[in-house]
Amino acid sequence: MERVCPECGDKLIGRADKKFCSDACRNTYNNSLNKDNKNLLRNVNNRLRKNYRILEALNTKDKTKVTKEKLLRAGFNFEYFTSIYTTKAGKVYYYLYDQGYLDLENDFDEYLIVKKERK
Repeated sequence: MERVCPECGDKLIGRADKKFCSDACRNTYNNSLNKDNKNLLRNVNNRLRKNYRILEALNTKDKTKVTKEKLLRAGFNFEYFTSIYTTKAGKVYYYLYDQGYLDLENDFDEYLIVKKERK
């Protein structure tokens, strides 16, 4: 049975466990497998990345108060986050990886931006 490269179809010569004829074919094959084929996935990841950068830029001291207006002006979208943490007291933190925010529910429409401690 003749073995062939899954990318270009050329005959494989060499080791018995060789899968690709060259590094270029291996890279092209893996890049096509790992490419974001769906616009939805790419757009959500871009939105998460943008939200994260906004929180990171505003949160200079690991805990910062900021107004909702300032977040919105920076382009923050409250619909996109990676996880939710609810405290025993019932406060809900929304996280983007290690950066989180909490609605302070006060008259000033403020949010507390926090950075999760790494363990």
